Amino acid sequence: MSQATKDTKKATDDHRADAATPRPSDLSLRRPRMSLGGRTEQLALPMALVLMFIVFGALRPDVFLTWSNVANILGSQSVLFVLVMAVLIPSIVGDFDLSLGGIMGLSSMVAGVLNVEAKWAILPAIGVGVLAGLAAGFLNGLFVVYFDSDALIVTLGTGSVYTGIIFFLAGSSTVTGVSESLSAWTFSNTLLGIPLEFYYGVIIMLIVWYVSTFTPLGLRAAFVGQSREVALLSGIRVVRMRWWSFTLAGLVAGLAGIFLLGTTGSADPTASVAYLLPAYAAAFLGATSIKPGRFNAFGAGIAVFFLATGVTGLQILGAQNYVQQVFYGAALVLAVVISRQLRKIVR
Repeated sequence: MSQATKDTKKATDDHRADAATPRPSDLSLRRPRMSLGGRTEQLALPMALVLMFIVFGALRPDVFLTWSNVANILGSQSVLFVLVMAVLIPSIVGDFDLSLGGIMGLSSMVAGVLNVEAKWAILPAIGVGVLAGLAAGFLNGLFVVYFDSDALIVTLGTGSVYTGIIFFLAGSSTVTGVSESLSAWTFSNTLLGIPLEFYYGVIIMLIVWYVSTFTPLGLRAAFVGQSREVALLSGIRVVRMRWWSFTLAGLVAGLAGIFLLGTTGSADPTASVAYLLPAYAAAFLGATSIKPGRFNAFGAGIAVFFLATGVTGLQILGAQNYVQQVFYGAALVLAVVISRQLRKIVR
């Protein structure tokens, strides 16, 4: 074989090998198809919600399937809906904030006291109330991240402190007489029979979803939540990321406190206590759906109304009020177990 023939054969072989080797651009365009099992797992919670509607609707169609009942389910969960978004923010980076219920109550009480007792106009009172939530979240980040402390223990302690401040501001009594304009723009005014605060909550959910899914900030946050050590070695500022997550969570919890104030028309020092358990139940339950193994806004939003639908349906069928705590507690336990297993599989 002549040298020219050998060179031609080698060039042909090299071209075939190069064609058979996927280029980076090709790899980036190839997305693995999700299996039927993966798609079922992703949509399990929405399908369970639909199934629950069918079951309760078949049992009590005259009550459960009315638009007033649907509107009540959606509107009554607005405060919890926003608080769940606050819970998600530090959860995405691998931290848990047990003080968010206290922050929500603190924001509500600050705004209520300023409006009723200090005679402030409602808008400045709301602004200071939200800033109180922001400051509380900032302090959580300081104690947890800067001083490298355990998040669960620290936020459990700060939550108790915030609750004590609430009772101090309230004088251990409910502050009544909050401006009716706040209630009008949160709870009293409705669209399609659903309070306006529901739509505010949806907007907040969409913001959390967009930032966590489509922005470099959200991708870095998810990276930190998966492995802080690897994220640190990759050049991500883990300390700053975690601190900001606590601060922003305080801000969103502060907004939830304002919605709570508008819903009740008063600042009750004990009103926020019952919200933390269902908020975490929804966050973990949401991590089993849409993006299994990941905390995500859409999954958490669906989980809120899954829990609310279950409780409402059982109460319509005659269950006692204690079923709410049993339902939320059982959902939290199951959701934590399932989401932890899914996170192991994803990793």
